[in-house]
Amino acid sequence: MTSQRTRNRLVQRLRESGIRNDDVLDVIASTPRHLFVDEALSHRAYEDTALPIGNGQTISQPYTVARMTEVLLAAGPLKRVLEIGTGSGYQTAVLSPLVDKLFSVERIEPLHVRAVQRLDSLGYSNVRLKLSDGTWGWPEHGPYDGILAAAAPEDVPDSLLEQLADGGRLVMPVGTEEQKLVLITRHGDHFSRKTLESVRFVPFLPGVQR
Repeated sequence: MTSQRTRNRLVQRLRESGIRNDDVLDVIASTPRHLFVDEALSHRAYEDTALPIGNGQTISQPYTVARMTEVLLAAGPLKRVLEIGTGSGYQTAVLSPLVDKLFSVERIEPLHVRAVQRLDSLGYSNVRLKLSDGTWGWPEHGPYDGILAAAAPEDVPDSLLEQLADGGRLVMPVGTEEQKLVLITRHGDHFSRKTLESVRFVPFLPGVQR
């Protein structure tokens, strides 16, 4: 159920689905996704599907995690990255070995607490987590070379664009009924925008604590 062979089969499916970044695939092959879902669902951990994690949230489909990570890294190595929506911590765990420093915010306290415990126990030492509304980002640690969001707003918040470094890349789903994955790149005061593909994420909701 949780053997390396099972993870390797998932990686092969991701290759067949178009994921090309070998570093991303290697990290997914070594990340124990079964530890990021409830024990009752662990037998489904290496299916290429989203799964519930409680509080109305989900752990993203592995293809989506791989695709967003690949797009974020496409322009080269990243030193400082902001993740919006820690959730289970799985996307955090995939990003951590691929960037120098990772900052992640989660608005739902039970998910934040579990993610802190899980990531600490697994030894992810370059990650800092915060209970906060993702709309605000985490400005005191910016600007960021990359920002990745695991929830969909109607449009990209200006506050996140402001925290993007010159040349930085932001990858996030946008939309309500019909969501699209978008890539935004900052060029000084100008932002270029590219629509990548259709996706389905939980909505980007306001939080209550900063």
